[in-house]
Amino acid sequence: MLAVAERLIDKGQNITAEETALLKLLSHLIQEFEQRFYKPHGATPREVLIELMAANNLKQSDLVPIFGSKSIVSEVVNGKREISKAHAKALAERFNTSTDLFL
Repeated sequence: MLAVAERLIDKGQNITAEETALLKLLSHLIQEFEQRFYKPHGATPREVLIELMAANNLKQSDLVPIFGSKSIVSEVVNGKREISKAHAKALAERFNTSTDLFL
């Protein structure tokens, strides 16, 4: 399912309405599966973020649109700042996960 979802995401602006509906369904199913079977127990929000960044080949600079500045991303990744509720919501949307992972 991940491979199909990634192919749909890669279509960008060329995605059809039907494919968009399929992507939403796949995202929901993937999220439900991961929450049931792969929810990191005992992981801190920072550890979850770092793991998701690694899994998605993201750099800190890729998260600037979510956090608003390079310095805030750096502070969060380095454990000097907590993830706010607003940032948790944006991260959950970005990674198709629950906000609970980041709070």
